[in-house]
Amino acid sequence: MNWRSLRMALNLTVVVGSLGYFVDMYDLLLYGIVRVQSLTDLGQSGDGLVSAGILLLNMQMAGMLIGGILWGVLGDKRGRISVLFGSILLYSIANIANAYVTSIPQYALARFCAGMGLAGELGAAITLVSEALPQEIRGYGTTIVASVGIMGSVAAALVGDLLPWRTAYMIGGGIGMVLLVLRMKLLESPMFNNIKKAGVVKGDFLSLFTSRARFFKYLRCILIGVPTWFVVGVLITFSPEFAKLLHVDGAISAGRSILFTYLGLVIGDFSSGFISQALKSRKKIVYAYVSITLFFVLVYLFGSGFSTAQFYALCLMLGTGLGYWAVFVTIASEQFGTNLRSTVTTTVPNFVRGSTILITLSFRSAGAVLGFLNGALVVGIVCFAVAYVALYYMEETFHKDLNYVEE
Repeated sequence: MNWRSLRMALNLTVVVGSLGYFVDMYDLLLYGIVRVQSLTDLGQSGDGLVSAGILLLNMQMAGMLIGGILWGVLGDKRGRISVLFGSILLYSIANIANAYVTSIPQYALARFCAGMGLAGELGAAITLVSEALPQEIRGYGTTIVASVGIMGSVAAALVGDLLPWRTAYMIGGGIGMVLLVLRMKLLESPMFNNIKKAGVVKGDFLSLFTSRARFFKYLRCILIGVPTWFVVGVLITFSPEFAKLLHVDGAISAGRSILFTYLGLVIGDFSSGFISQALKSRKKIVYAYVSITLFFVLVYLFGSGFSTAQFYALCLMLGTGLGYWAVFVTIASEQFGTNLRSTVTTTVPNFVRGSTILITLSFRSAGAVLGFLNGALVVGIVCFAVAYVALYYMEETFHKDLNYVEE
């Protein structure tokens, strides 16, 4: 590991970007942790906990999908800094509002607004870091952003477990307000400044679909991330149900499965990013980590008689395999020119997250016909197959100069 390069990468832009993604992951996981407690306090019980819970989750995901497009386009039209200010302000206000809701409609609106705010964090941070750092160390910067950010999910697991749900939301909003102040010292991307007055068309989201080559390049960026949300959205979310079918010796908690998975993600993000720098390749690392994940998915689905400790260790290993997320978002940022980079880098991870809806619906349909385990296997094979195909045709971008525009 090149410690000098790592120190150079650890500047204010990287630190503030890391903390922004930390808040993103904190809120993304926090809702799932406090869902039952908060909905019970709002008068829901029985089937109401499930129906209201799904409504709120879908509102959050809808906010992220819409916000991903809006913030991405704004980042290319008005600058990366504008997104970092606007997204954290909207998120902070919405998260504080979550702490004061008194009805399901209010809660749904608050989750939608929080989702919209969060949607801009990762993409804007990765775009700014990629453009602000020299080519030879930008992988370190994006790795730090992704790895520190994932720790937000671990913090959410601890805070949501120890404190009342309204307090947990207030903490998230408070952290966001602190970040808003820190961001006042950030400088705009020099690459963006170079094209501000150049008469270049910026942030044209529809242009991603008007060129066949550009569309498939964009689609490949999304598809290589799909296995991450198959694992989290199916295998980990429904881990108590899978554990019973796999004859795990003891009760399995979904919350603890999520905690161990995200701990693994922290390890995987650090290791994949640093190894990518050492090997000077993005594609090789994604190939390796997707394959590691697939191996442990097969162990998960074909295993039987695990102890609870072994099952949680398996969740940890699945999370470690999924740690190619750091390299995945870097690849997305490096695929497109400066005038579309924010749009792509912001929308891609949010579209991957949104794929959870399609994946879970497919799993439910396949499970109804083939059974729980076989349904998961079929959906998983499809998710990994499309990721491998997309990666095969993906351009290697480690040495790519990012100072160019899309025509």
